[in-house]
Amino acid sequence: MSQRVFINRPRYAPKRRDHTAFAWLGNDTKSSGVLETARRHLAIQTAVAAALPRPLADVCKVSKLDNQRLTVAVPSAAHAAKLRQLGPSIAAALAEKGWAVNEVEVRVLASLQLLQAYRRPAPKEAVPLDNTALDAFQTLQSNVRPGPLADAIARLLAHHREK
Repeated sequence: MSQRVFINRPRYAPKRRDHTAFAWLGNDTKSSGVLETARRHLAIQTAVAAALPRPLADVCKVSKLDNQRLTVAVPSAAHAAKLRQLGPSIAAALAEKGWAVNEVEVRVLASLQLLQAYRRPAPKEAVPLDNTALDAFQTLQSNVRPGPLADAIARLLAHHREK
């Protein structure tokens, strides 16, 4: 019977190369400018979104930052009108955060409307009423005169007591 001898040899794994787009852009000297521009655009997009009301911030996209002029794309003329009104306050908010922006240019880009159509609506964050809340509504219903309000409270109670 032959006996096998296992020798523990060190396994030298070759260096793993990261094959992601970020690694490629970061390592290539010609492409590193693209990565830096993308990071700068994402940072200014975040800063612009923080300076705007939520519904408007959701549809505005930073297109270009060139010579202290920021170009922002919006899906409709109504959004553009509101954004033009807010232009000076956006420039001031960006200046506070260290961005050298003197002018905000607005462009209507209709294809952004198509992107909005494909977005999924946010899930509802409904918290069910607990027994204390339901008892409070029951007390309220007994103290309210008959009418539309009392009917609405009754429907609310019926809906939540079913569950």
